[in-house]
Amino acid sequence: MRASWTGELELEFGRKKLSTQLIRSYTVAPWKIQRSFYPEGEEVCHCILLHTAGGLVGGDRLIAKIHLHANTQALLTTATASKIYRSTGAESLQNIHIRIDEGASLEWFPQETIAFAESQYRQTTRIELAPSATCTMWEIVRFGRTARGEKFLNGSWRSHTEVWRDQSPLWIDRQHLQGNSEMLESPNGLNNCAIAASFIFVGSQVEPELVSQIRSTWEDGNYQGTSGVTRSIFGLVCRYRGDSSSDARRWFQQIWQLLRVSYRNRPICVPRVW
Repeated sequence: MRASWTGELELEFGRKKLSTQLIRSYTVAPWKIQRSFYPEGEEVCHCILLHTAGGLVGGDRLIAKIHLHANTQALLTTATASKIYRSTGAESLQNIHIRIDEGASLEWFPQETIAFAESQYRQTTRIELAPSATCTMWEIVRFGRTARGEKFLNGSWRSHTEVWRDQSPLWIDRQHLQGNSEMLESPNGLNNCAIAASFIFVGSQVEPELVSQIRSTWEDGNYQGTSGVTRSIFGLVCRYRGDSSSDARRWFQQIWQLLRVSYRNRPICVPRVW
């Protein structure tokens, strides 16, 4: 068995004239970053992250630091789905720290994460927002390799996300799913579904009319599963629970489109790796 990884990633985005550019990058395996793309013009920098080891095993640790300077716009995604392999007891850890300066906007859309049965995983994300900065992100997690009939038993998933502005919390979210039949079947757990997903927009007030539009996309979309849309003081949280990662992504892209047009007056541009 291979030794545990301690991967490091540092990205820094700056503005040069009208262009957002990756002005500094530092990676330690298994992190790797592909070259930047500009499919929607120079204002928005698209970056694709790659985990070269293919997945996390017990004891692996990933650390990421991302900094957007003032008035930059960046979209980050991953090249493939992430995998959390079974563990004999040691946790896999991921710690992310994001700083978004005045007027900047980050879109963080990793592809699906697959948590194998008996995996042990913990992640922490801290985001520091300057005034008028925004962050849009999603997380789509499949619990168990359902194509093999696997269920998420005897595993543990923990996630802690915090968003701060001027030393005050804008949004704090803690999740803990302990793999067992009670959690899988409970209406307060997965309710016999395989996927739990969240879409978060934070940094600016969302008008009630936009919330109504987002709810309508679910009602009109013929989606399977259950959903929730909650307006917060400085943002929006949308939840999906079901069995289709494609449904979760399709609905999230509709939400993303409405928000982007509203706050950036720009339609979405789907990353090439999707």
